[in-house]
Amino acid sequence: MSTYRDLAHRGSARATVLRTVGTRERRSHLTAPRVPTVGIDIGGTKVMAGVVDADGNILETLRTETPDKSKSPKVVEDTIVELVLDLSDRHDVHAVGIGAAGWVDADRNRVLFAPHLSWRNEPLRDRISGRLAVPVLVDNDANTAAWAEWRFGAARGEDHLVMITLGTGIGGAILEDGQVKRGKFGVAGEFGHMQVVPGGHRCPCGNRGCWEQYSSGNALVREARELAAADSPVAYGIIERVKGNIPDITGPLITELARDGDAMCVELLQDIGQWLGVGIANLAAALDPSCFVIGGGVSAADDLLIGPARDAFRRQLTGRGYRPEARIARAQLGPEAGMVGAADLARLVARRFRRANRRRVERHERYERYAEARRTNDRTSQGTQ
Repeated sequence: MSTYRDLAHRGSARATVLRTVGTRERRSHLTAPRVPTVGIDIGGTKVMAGVVDADGNILETLRTETPDKSKSPKVVEDTIVELVLDLSDRHDVHAVGIGAAGWVDADRNRVLFAPHLSWRNEPLRDRISGRLAVPVLVDNDANTAAWAEWRFGAARGEDHLVMITLGTGIGGAILEDGQVKRGKFGVAGEFGHMQVVPGGHRCPCGNRGCWEQYSSGNALVREARELAAADSPVAYGIIERVKGNIPDITGPLITELARDGDAMCVELLQDIGQWLGVGIANLAAALDPSCFVIGGGVSAADDLLIGPARDAFRRQLTGRGYRPEARIARAQLGPEAGMVGAADLARLVARRFRRANRRRVERHERYERYAEARRTNDRTSQGTQ
């Protein structure tokens, strides 16, 4: 007797080989459904959520502080769900993308380690998708920012991109031919922990001399506070500005004073920029991209930072003068890049989810037709006996 499987597949060609996830990503901007999705950007201090359309336009954003209570996974998950439900009251949300400041596994389900949150091997995607009626994607926040800059920002048209995010530390991402390169275990792009000074400053990762100890927001603030604590004459301007309260010295304040011409702040940003250029030259030797995009909060210093970085890059580049030089550009999408990229990547999940649902419905309909035909045949057979 013929089975449903026999009837469904009789005479049909074998199914085509499935495309890789990377190929689907490469074509996502052409084939993904043009539906609104939600992007979530989670950091150690804030959680930002926004509804983003298919052209990268932000329709609405919500922002809240990352909850305390030791920032437990459950409390942060509750915050994410509340933000999504709030946005879904006013928008037809089809998928949710989450950019997390931490290591995300290759399946983009578990946050293996997040330095500013209590996430250790946390199945974030499954936990959130189990509470929301839409598909969920989780990725590293630098990966989502790189995707956004490639799709909508400073790296449009580039086929080999390296993203460097300068914030508290240094994050990074690699994107080639429209694919985010996550590595075998999902944790590629942790450029900030390349060791550039053996035996140098201690890093929270446990090693010494990591790149982010010399070119990041933490490095910038550390140097300024050390000069101020030593009562250096070059620090009088910033000491006066904070009225002697050294903990009030912050990265944005240093950038502001540098723009106003404070010599010490200008020099500190030049130092950070030169270390940035050294690291970029090393990455160029290893990866040979066509473009480096510099994002994150410290990039707000613009040419005060990126100008010295370009100069140092040209001086340190292997084979300088005999090879093409990668373009170095400041990110265009600002602090919303990670959120926009997460939402756009989630659109891929929405597409696959919709296709899977459609196939489920089609299978059910085929089965119902088959079952009805069998019932009709059985009634006919019984009538002729």
